Amino acid sequence: MPELLRMPALTAAATEAVLSRWPLSQNDAYSAKDVIATVETEKALVDVEAEADGVLLMTLVEEGSEVAVGTAIAVLGKPGEAVDDLQAVLVSLGVAQDPAPAAGAPDPGAAAAQDGAAQDGAAQAGAAQAGAAQDGAASASGRTFASPLARRLASEAGLLVSDISGTGPSGRIVRRDVEAAVAERVAFEEADVPGASPAPAPAPTSSPAARALPVAAPAEAPAPALPAAAAPAAASAAMEAPAVAVQGTGWTDQPLTRMRRAVASRLAESSATAPHFYVRGSARVDRLFALRAELNAGGGTRVSVNDLVVKAVAQAHRLVPAMNVVWLGDAVRVFSGVDVAVAVATENGLYTPVLRAVDRTSVTAVAEATQDAVARAKAGRLQQHELEGGSVTVTNLGMYGVEEFSAILNPPQASILAVGAARQEPVVVDGALEVATVLRVTLSVDHRPVDGATAAQWMAAFVGLLENPLRILA
Repeated sequence: MPELLRMPALTAAATEAVLSRWPLSQNDAYSAKDVIATVETEKALVDVEAEADGVLLMTLVEEGSEVAVGTAIAVLGKPGEAVDDLQAVLVSLGVAQDPAPAAGAPDPGAAAAQDGAAQDGAAQAGAAQAGAAQDGAASASGRTFASPLARRLASEAGLLVSDISGTGPSGRIVRRDVEAAVAERVAFEEADVPGASPAPAPAPTSSPAARALPVAAPAEAPAPALPAAAAPAAASAAMEAPAVAVQGTGWTDQPLTRMRRAVASRLAESSATAPHFYVRGSARVDRLFALRAELNAGGGTRVSVNDLVVKAVAQAHRLVPAMNVVWLGDAVRVFSGVDVAVAVATENGLYTPVLRAVDRTSVTAVAEATQDAVARAKAGRLQQHELEGGSVTVTNLGMYGVEEFSAILNPPQASILAVGAARQEPVVVDGALEVATVLRVTLSVDHRPVDGATAAQWMAAFVGLLENPLRILA
């Protein structure tokens, strides 16, 4: 008997996700653990694996569609199973049909949305499913068929779906149709009034983009850098903005991607709720550079300065365990092991994959894990669980020549270390002037779980490790 595949809840607070890609076609067979769908969250692309062998009988939503958690997205069958009447199968599974005029065939997008509403009635998905239910009206009533995502994008662009031509199944309006209509309108306005800029498309204040505006940091605080956390955080075409940019003379309004909305939301949350304070330190790192050269002299996996810094952070957390915590609101969670998140910049945004048990891992293994995480972050193949956890984040802008900066916390973590560029500077040693390689770092700390004295102890331990780097390997 066929069964429904539903949109999974990939994070605890998730109410919807985007069906990014169908790697299989209709009637393709698959084995257990094969990827049968790829779903996009605000942080990553997540592969949905098959629990057992089977066949993909029918997909119910298009690639790129935003779908409520729990909504049916496909019909799966047993190995070798074939179905002649898919309409009857949908009815038997409780998926409502869309009586479109084309031979009365069910419209998969509307059927899936209506099924999701009937099954869980989630309030968060009400708007999308209401739009889908409207799509299910008979063609005789003159109603326009459009996916929930297309309706939302058209509304945000100030367009009527009735004025848009659909290219989807049975003439259904899908995302690409709205994007084409917006582009056509912009081109017409620019041609009609030479030199004039078209008015920006109105955006309802209830849209995700409007709700996720960043909050300015307090004037007395150090100028914050982009957090190594916010978004960690996924990448491929699925991370592109859901609507086309609106251009005028000398300006472009670029719609927000899901990742950028997540970044803005987490920045605002962190700035507004976490009382930041900052501890700065500087270390002579000539011996650290010499150690790195020795480690890399034998070939094999190359160790970077940042790998040694990450390892030193974990060792400092072991020396000052009161820093190895996260804030839970009603409790402070203290960890026995040290997991460290590492900021990775990509063309699609910033990711912070978490390296596990860094305090118990060799520096070579840390380097290998970091290189693997960076490669998969740039390819958009990080999994959701790899972006969660950790008590501290390391973000490094030294490769851009930045000498010193401050970063915004990644809730619920208690700290984030901002690493600048190492530079040769004059220093005074025993009353004599010398030249040394100096590295400056800034630790941003959440004052709720961590006191100032604790952070100061941690910074002293961390600087001591950088200046005596053999202790990092202990």
